[in-house]
Amino acid sequence: MAVQLFILRRSVNGVLSGRLATRTLATYSPVDKKIPAALHLKTGQSFKGHSFGAPISRFGETVFSTSITSYTESMTDPSYRGQILVFTTPLIGNYGVPHNVAPYDSQDVGVVLEAKGIQCAAVIVADVAARYSHHNAVESLAEWCQRHDVPGITGVDTRAVTRLLRDQGTTLGRVAIGADASLPPPQEHEYWDPSKENLVAQVSTREQYTLNPTGDVKIAVLDFGSKANILRSLVRRNAAVTVLPWNFDFNTIRDQFDGLFLTNGPGDPNSCMEAALNVRRTIQEWNKPVFGICMGHQIIGIAAGLDAYRMTFGNRGHNQPVLALSSSGSITAGRVYVTSQNHQYALKLHDPFPEGWEPFFINCNDSSVEGIKSTNDSGKRVWGVQFHPESAGGPLDTIEMFTDFVDECRARKTNSDSSPMLEKRQNLEPTPQLAAAGAA
Repeated sequence: MAVQLFILRRSVNGVLSGRLATRTLATYSPVDKKIPAALHLKTGQSFKGHSFGAPISRFGETVFSTSITSYTESMTDPSYRGQILVFTTPLIGNYGVPHNVAPYDSQDVGVVLEAKGIQCAAVIVADVAARYSHHNAVESLAEWCQRHDVPGITGVDTRAVTRLLRDQGTTLGRVAIGADASLPPPQEHEYWDPSKENLVAQVSTREQYTLNPTGDVKIAVLDFGSKANILRSLVRRNAAVTVLPWNFDFNTIRDQFDGLFLTNGPGDPNSCMEAALNVRRTIQEWNKPVFGICMGHQIIGIAAGLDAYRMTFGNRGHNQPVLALSSSGSITAGRVYVTSQNHQYALKLHDPFPEGWEPFFINCNDSSVEGIKSTNDSGKRVWGVQFHPESAGGPLDTIEMFTDFVDECRARKTNSDSSPMLEKRQNLEPTPQLAAAGAA
């Protein structure tokens, strides 16, 4: 069955255009399975398949995601920078890829997905869909990867790859396409390790910009590699959002804002000590709300005096259960929330916790720290969570944490000069790494 559709698009500058197109219930986009491909792991294993996407070879850090849907959001998440993304779900690409342009207004931030382009280094799937069907789809997964110069491999036993990574941990790898697939695997010293680089500096904005400038509360965002839905979740709560580079010293302009938000981002938080030092000073001297997600949560933790460590294989998926240890806003102590996550590093659970801080969430599977917060008697309003309340994709169990944060910013905007609790200061003991960074 075929239908004629009028496809309407809005360009970046807001100009509308349209075209007539004939679409069947599923659009056929064949994948040329004549091009051989291979995934080589530094630990010696190789997996054969066929190429789709860009016909280029690439190194990266091999990780797996257990998410069932939202492959487009995962692939455009800057936290996947430099990583070879293995999807455990067998069929990927069945609903195609949407036109990734949206307006800049009080409801949106310029893109439909999480960034303008694909962020991961390569994609590994068991079966890439040759037919896709969705009313918003404009191209196939293979066509999208080709357009963004991202290689992909289909026909791989992703269950075997996932079990390997789960047992031995995240592993460096190489995607070899075409003639490269028949060559011997790289030597150990030839593998590129993205964690040795400051990936945050690669994905963070280089210039300051503002979204929804007419919003009734002003929030500054330190961009460590933000997903678009974090910014979208703020502007949809009528916040005027000013996005700053990751290493910008917010303390120089903090009096212009009602709150500070720290975003997600790729790589090792210990490569962002400059930001941690700046945030530590902000928390000590500033009495307005601060909220951090993922990398932002880890930066807050380091600033508070905690250590960050590398997990064996991290948590990447949309079904991670976390237990709330205390109540705050929409969060109720003792309740389990299902969350979306994408991270390799976590904060160590110290006993005792730094003065003025307490654990907020803990992972129900591996007992890792999933959140921290300032104590009620500290006079501060600071939260950090390892998971993604904004999801995209994933569950929305904790989406109201954005409402809690923006509402707190509004309340402090009105009452900051009248509340004696806000005049309290807390003594934050730095970690040895943070103290060394400050001395340098």
